[in-house]
Amino acid sequence: MSSIPKLKVKPAKLTTPTPCSTELIAMLGCWSATGDALSVEPTKCADVAKALHDCMKTAPRHHRQHRPSINYHLARLNKLIKR
Repeated sequence: MSSIPKLKVKPAKLTTPTPCSTELIAMLGCWSATGDALSVEPTKCADVAKALHDCMKTAPRHHRQHRPSINYHLARLNKLIKR
């Protein structure tokens, strides 16, 4: 039986939809249109900022689930494979 030294497998990346992304894009667009995020007239983007703030308050928090990496297990089992 042959073995492959230092075998590594990259796990598939799962993409999740980002909450409040449309509101953030609208806020950045408003700042771009007015010329500056720290403009003297904060009322220009007030409605967009409120929408972003409300979305961020109500968005579910993303907690990463702990999964042992396949690379960890391969490295651990590599000691048991005869060479």
